[in-house]
Amino acid sequence: MKLGSRHPPLNPDAEIIRALAELLSETGLTEIEYAVGDHRIRVARDAGGKAVANGHTYVAAPAPLPAPSPVPAAEAAPAKAAVAPGTVTSPIVGVAYLAAQPGAPPFVRVGDSISEGQTLLIIEAMKVMNQIRAPRSGQLKQVLIADAEPVEYGAPLMLIE
Repeated sequence: MKLGSRHPPLNPDAEIIRALAELLSETGLTEIEYAVGDHRIRVARDAGGKAVANGHTYVAAPAPLPAPSPVPAAEAAPAKAAVAPGTVTSPIVGVAYLAAQPGAPPFVRVGDSISEGQTLLIIEAMKVMNQIRAPRSGQLKQVLIADAEPVEYGAPLMLIE
């Protein structure tokens, strides 16, 4: 049953729609969906910044953008160099697993000798298991994530020296 159809409306809670629209503004997302049973509320932001919930447009005041703080160029450079050489970073957003399945031994352990192309971990994204392979040979010095931890694109995962 959709809002605006000839069927009785779902009577979505305005508080939920406001909370979802606020979440869109806070996170910079363009779309979010909330579901309870068979009932779904989808809130998306169109190009004009308007929130659209289940096909109905709601004009919401745009969230104020934080004023950029001036950062001297000398301080900005070290922020980019935060990823140490030999750091394996996540190529995708998903959930990282250190073993092939629960209870199985991890693919690698700290101190292991690693070969280029060796599977280090897997990241599940959209129900697909993606093997993350070593970009170079060396020794595994540090594992920077926990098993079954959500990771973002570019997040440091492991350190190989």
